[in-house]
Amino acid sequence: MKTVIIRMNDICRECFSISYKQHTRHIKGANTLHIKTVGVIGVGTMGQGIAEMLASKGLDVIIIERSDERLAYGIQMIELSLDKQIEKWALTKSEKKLIMNRIESSLGYDKLSDCELVIETITEDLELKKAIFEDIDRICGPEVILASNTSTLSLTELASVTKYPDRVIGTHFIYPVSKIDVVEIVRGLKTSEETFVRTKHFVEEIIHKKGVMVFESPGFVTTRLICLFINEALHVLEEGVASAEDIDKAMRIGYSFQHGPFEMCDRFGLDSVLAALDRMFREYGELKYRPSIVLKKMVRAGHLGAKSGVGFFKYDKDGDRI
Repeated sequence: MKTVIIRMNDICRECFSISYKQHTRHIKGANTLHIKTVGVIGVGTMGQGIAEMLASKGLDVIIIERSDERLAYGIQMIELSLDKQIEKWALTKSEKKLIMNRIESSLGYDKLSDCELVIETITEDLELKKAIFEDIDRICGPEVILASNTSTLSLTELASVTKYPDRVIGTHFIYPVSKIDVVEIVRGLKTSEETFVRTKHFVEEIIHKKGVMVFESPGFVTTRLICLFINEALHVLEEGVASAEDIDKAMRIGYSFQHGPFEMCDRFGLDSVLAALDRMFREYGELKYRPSIVLKKMVRAGHLGAKSGVGFFKYDKDGDRI
C-alpha cells in the first residue's frame, strides 16, 4: 500500500499565486457591497411596502416622515399588513415582532448617516424630491448610495443638486412590493458603474429580486407600458364598448393578469397614474400619453382608488375590494 503525502503548499499553490495586493483589493471590494442599514424616506403606500420588505429580509430600516401622525399611520399600516399574513399562516407573531423591531422611525434625516443605502419614496414632485436629495447629500457620506423610487422623473435632474451625482440611482419597486420580484435599476447620466454594481448586488443578492437595468427615460419600462394599457382601457370605457367590470374580467381571465386595468389603476392610485401620464405626455409630446378625461374627473372628485376607499371599484379600510 502506497502512502501519499500531500504538502500544504501543493494545495494552496493556486491561492498563493494571487498577490497580497490583489487579495486586499478583493476584500475591500466585497466590503463595498455590504448593506446592512437602509433609510426609507416617505412612508406612503410604496414606502410602507419597501420598509416592510427590507425588514423581513433581515435589514435594519430607518423610516423618515415629516410628522408624527404620518409616521404613526405608516407603522400602523405595516403592522396591519403583517397581521394579514399571520391570519393566512404565512407569518408567526414572533416573526412579526422581529420585523417591527428592525424598523426605527424618525422625523429628521440625521440618522441616515448610519445607512449604506437611502431610498426616497415620496410623491412624484420634482422640486420636493430635489430638496430632499440636497439635504441627505449633506448628511450621508460619499460612499452612501442615494436611490429614488420615482417612476417617471429624471434621475439626472435629481442628482444635479448633489455634490456626488455619481452615487444617485433609481430603484423602481412595483406595487405590491412584497409580491412583485422585479426592480428597475435606473441609471442617470452620471451614475457610476460602481453605484450600479452595488445596487444590482443589493437587489439580487440581498433582497433576492430580479434587477432590470434601465437607462433614464420618462416612465422607464414598466410605468410607460402599464400606464398606456390603463389609458387605453379608459378610452374603451369612454366609448361605451364594455363596463369597467367586464373589461377587467376579459383581461384577467383571458390573459392571466392578476388584476384588470381598472383594479390596477385603483391599487396604484388614480392620482399617481394621472401624474405619470401627464409627465410622459409633456416629455414625449405624443397623444397616446394624454390622460383620459374620465381619469381626470375621478381624481378631481377625490376617487383615488383603494387608498380613498373608492375608485373604479369600492374598497374597505384594509384595501380589500368590496
